[in-house]
Amino acid sequence: MTPQTVLLTGASSGIGLATAEALAARGHRLVLAARRAESLAALARRLDPSGSRVLAVPTDVTVDAERRALLAAAEAQFGPVDVLINNAGVTVERGWWWDDPDPLRVLRVNLEAPIELTRLVLPAMRARGRGHIVNIGSVAGRAATNGMYSASKFGLRGFSLGLRRELRGSGVTVSLIAPGFVRSEMTASARLPMPGPEIVARAVADVLEHPRREVIVPRVYALLAALDHFFPALGDRISGLLIRRRYDHREGEQ
Repeated sequence: MTPQTVLLTGASSGIGLATAEALAARGHRLVLAARRAESLAALARRLDPSGSRVLAVPTDVTVDAERRALLAAAEAQFGPVDVLINNAGVTVERGWWWDDPDPLRVLRVNLEAPIELTRLVLPAMRARGRGHIVNIGSVAGRAATNGMYSASKFGLRGFSLGLRRELRGSGVTVSLIAPGFVRSEMTASARLPMPGPEIVARAVADVLEHPRREVIVPRVYALLAALDHFFPALGDRISGLLIRRRYDHREGEQ
């Protein structure tokens, strides 16, 4: 595949870091964005000691000026962005979302930021007649397990699928990658068997070469999504078990 210029958010850890590694290995030019400047710079140096193919841009994706500066830096270094991967994501990590002082930050990072970044890159992509938007959703956007996080991921799924239809015939592709539980900082407290983030990174890298509308990884989670859709009462029971296994200990953290 011809190397592309890829803008990747949330690149300093977890799925983002694994995705950066996978895409660098396939020869893509990378613009890496995250808030942790030191971690981001170290990753960029490790992936590309020459500094010619990987650019680190510390960015808070919830801030409009920083989103615009990110895109400007990408274009100044590599020219037009071919691929936007909206990976940055947060959840309410301690306690329940209704006790959090700012639960709406989950919506700002997980939903508003991808919409705004997409809005910034779309004009150039549509003018060129090519481009790819890849949104990192979640199985929690198919089978709800957390009110605020699932709200953000249900919204991102709707945005992705609707945008894909809006852009038909434009040359711009939209894909949604929906991970289940994988090892990351976000799932560090989960008491569940989980694969590493590399499984998601491979799915992202593969979808750039063979575009698909929606990919659920690991595949076993497609069953949970189907059960929740066709047998909601059974979905309630299974999701309830997952929620209890992940969150029961939180009552002692309040």
